[in-house]
Amino acid sequence: MVHGLAGNALNWMAVAPQIARTHHALAIDLAGFGQTPLFGRTATVGANAALVHDFIEKVVARPVSLMGNSMGGHIAILEASAHPDWVNSLVLVDPAIPGVHVRRPEPMMLGAMAALSVPGLAQTLLDRQLRGLGPEALVQRALELVCAEPSRVDQAVVDAHVNITREREHLGPQNARAFIQATRSIGLRMADPRFWARAASVKAPTLVIHGGLDRLIPPAAARDLVRRRPGWQLEIIEGAGHVPMLETPDLFMSVLEGWGPYRIPSQPAAAS
Repeated sequence: MVHGLAGNALNWMAVAPQIARTHHALAIDLAGFGQTPLFGRTATVGANAALVHDFIEKVVARPVSLMGNSMGGHIAILEASAHPDWVNSLVLVDPAIPGVHVRRPEPMMLGAMAALSVPGLAQTLLDRQLRGLGPEALVQRALELVCAEPSRVDQAVVDAHVNITREREHLGPQNARAFIQATRSIGLRMADPRFWARAASVKAPTLVIHGGLDRLIPPAAARDLVRRRPGWQLEIIEGAGHVPMLETPDLFMSVLEGWGPYRIPSQPAAAS
């Protein structure tokens, strides 16, 4: 399980225990996020795609069912395209893909986009915001962005995200640096027409799960993706936002468990 931009492995904690009843469930932190510091690396999409492949090849050491949310979904497509023998099946959860997105960005979003384009300014502004808000407010802001109804997220899940955000405070500028590198990188990737050739080369059976009220990657993008890949299955979870596995875990699992390739028997194991 691969998280999205500014996320971490805990993004899967509402569904991982149920997945682990029938699968060996592994959720990873990409470089620069969660408990995986940069340590001289970069947080670009390409670098983290290589990290995902190294993890599959060297740690799991066998083909996997690969699940990715948002930027993690984009990375999952890259992995399945470049290394088809290592991916048995693919689950894309509100994947970050090219498509018809927000036509008229809000003024605040325009300001953030402008800041990202100025070297040094984005990190200074983001560092200041991270220090000013505090862990609780940062998590709440994030949930308001990615959820249609943040109050539906289980309090234990919220608390876990607050704790990991508090733990990361000691990293200082590394937090902002990783976020900015990843944001710029996924923006460039989503504007690259070569993405469609990579998606077209994926051989693994693929399920696309998308929140019907996703404001970041609207359902129209997912429908366009499946139109281009008619063999892929699309399931829209009505009323959910960008992270249905957090916001509506029961509905998410109902969709996942109803998909044939997911039901292939496997040995149960604890989530990790």
